[in-house]
Amino acid sequence: MRLLHTMIRTGDLDRSIDFYTKVLGMRLLRRNDYPEGKFTLAFVGYGDERDNTVIELTYNWGIDHYDLGAGFGHLAIEVTDAAESCAEIKRRGGTVTREAGPMKGGTTVIAFVTDPDGYKIELIERKH
Repeated sequence: MRLLHTMIRTGDLDRSIDFYTKVLGMRLLRRNDYPEGKFTLAFVGYGDERDNTVIELTYNWGIDHYDLGAGFGHLAIEVTDAAESCAEIKRRGGTVTREAGPMKGGTTVIAFVTDPDGYKIELIERKH
């Protein structure tokens, strides 16, 4: 068994695809419309779905906003340097909500960014 993808809903699919590809550097792997179901799915990631876990962006036609709720935490991405990643994300128009630094009570360097729909993405600095 392996984890295939995480699905999140988006109110504006093109805006979300732009964020994940242009700001976070992922690739759009596939995008399909389902007219009978009135939704579109787009899959983004850093590598092919056969070998990597990816994100499924779901756009339900006509819905432009979701309440995120308190149950979902965040997505996590490993980075080489969290501070450099934050600077690059800001340069690309992304929003950093917690600058790079040690996690509370630990030494692992983390940061947080928020996608256009308000989902949190944790950047975890790779330990050398």
